Amino acid sequence: MTGPALPPQPKRIVLAFGTRPEATKMAPVYAALAQQPGLTPLILSTGQQRTMLDEALAVFGLTPDEDLNVMTERQTLADLTGRIVPQAGRKLRELGADMVLVHGDTTTSFCVALSAFYEGIPVGHVEAGLRSGNMQEPFPEEANRRLTGVLTTLDFAPTPGSRANLLGEGKSEEGIFVTGQTAVDAVREVAGRVPLRPGWRARLEAGQRLVTVTMHRRENLPVMREMAEALADVARAHPDCHFVYPVHLNPAVQEAVRPALEGLPNFELVGPLDYANMAPLMAASTLLATDSGGLQEEGAALGVPVAVLRNVTERPEGVEAGVLVLAGNDPVQMRSVLTTLLDDEATLTRMRAARNPYGDGRAAGRIAQAVAWHFGLAPRPEDWA
Repeated sequence: MTGPALPPQPKRIVLAFGTRPEATKMAPVYAALAQQPGLTPLILSTGQQRTMLDEALAVFGLTPDEDLNVMTERQTLADLTGRIVPQAGRKLRELGADMVLVHGDTTTSFCVALSAFYEGIPVGHVEAGLRSGNMQEPFPEEANRRLTGVLTTLDFAPTPGSRANLLGEGKSEEGIFVTGQTAVDAVREVAGRVPLRPGWRARLEAGQRLVTVTMHRRENLPVMREMAEALADVARAHPDCHFVYPVHLNPAVQEAVRPALEGLPNFELVGPLDYANMAPLMAASTLLATDSGGLQEEGAALGVPVAVLRNVTERPEGVEAGVLVLAGNDPVQMRSVLTTLLDDEATLTRMRAARNPYGDGRAAGRIAQAVAWHFGLAPRPEDWA
């Protein structure tokens, strides 16, 4: 005689990430998975960006279940890859992962996806299908996301355009879900509950406009000093604007930008901001000038115009919608674009009114339901359009 059947064990879904942008975009997914019956979310951190990652996790009240702590001073991509792949495989076995979710285009994402593939664990790719069409811009991100894409079982495309890219590469239609961008979920939630720093609030009340700047990409390093000088020219020409630049910790970035920008009365160089400060700063800004990928989507989600300091973008929907403009990394062109935007309130108003093409703030719930569907625990979610 046998006893009563035991209830099935929840499927263990490991969210693997190592940078601040990954953490902020995966935090809503963790929360949605925790609410989905039959699933247990776990976090594997690689620690690819130590300080910034920990600060982002604290904003959302998350603690990794395992941490590889791979970050070293001036780490190379090859060294980072060589540390993550074997360590991640071992931790995935110890965690008993039934599925691994990775995000976007970081070295962590590709390396953990490769480890999971070696272990026979299915991989879901959050923010799948973004393509710039140029393997060098952004570098190494374009390669990371393409390489990750060939290892995945489920692909969570933020837009119909991303879905089309995946189909064009031969991915199975059944495994692709158009979810919207989880960055929209995250930035709206944090910007809506965290106040702007008093000093920046005082500048707004005094009639100044805030301009948020980020600039750190590897492909921009050869011209970053000149780009910083162009930013200085724009700041001098616009004393009514207060520029806030959280400078990346990379020594090469610090050495390139500080000589040109330090000492300008309306240019504030600060250390990397945690998400609790960055989200309300972006929301209060007149313009974002950035070579980041995620800030393009976050600006669109907040209705803030974005000047993209890159020659190409893997997020063309924002350009097509009119909320993003490509300023490039040529200092002369970049100076011209930023000057034109700050001098043309009508253009800024049109950009603020543009439709956000990146989602409705419910992407994480669709992802959680799709994971449950994969295991036969829920119906297939409807695509976002």
